[in-house]
Amino acid sequence: MYREYLKNRIGSLIYITGTLIRGFSTQTFTEKKFGITPDQYVILALLIENDEIMYQRQLAEILFKDRSNISRIIDIMQKNGLIEKVPDVHGRKIYKLVVTEKGKAIKDSIFCTDIDLRNDITKDITEEELTIMFNTLEKINRNIRDKVKLQI
Repeated sequence: MYREYLKNRIGSLIYITGTLIRGFSTQTFTEKKFGITPDQYVILALLIENDEIMYQRQLAEILFKDRSNISRIIDIMQKNGLIEKVPDVHGRKIYKLVVTEKGKAIKDSIFCTDIDLRNDITKDITEEELTIMFNTLEKINRNIRDKVKLQI
């Protein structure tokens, strides 16, 4: 009986938690006047972690965002001088995304705040609890990822 209750609540709890984390991050970025959104920060971090060169489609797949959403974010980042689109030698309309020096500097300036946010979010949660939660969320992700159709 209790298992059914938990199964019925898990989706709502994940959704609410995600909304709270997103709101907390956005609020913090706004208060600190970083000039970029948490989504843009995540993209900068992903590009830097992956040797600063990725394709828009790869980002969309990793972040599970549809093509129009990721295009809009990338266009804003390019307009603000955070990234550049470099034509790929193999495709006419394919561009590699490269982080500019300005993008690297902004990412570096936000890094400590990012750590603080993560610490606030995971306060009072043991390493064992974090591992269990991470593994559980990964399983849920695998269970539904192929069932969601996005235009990527």
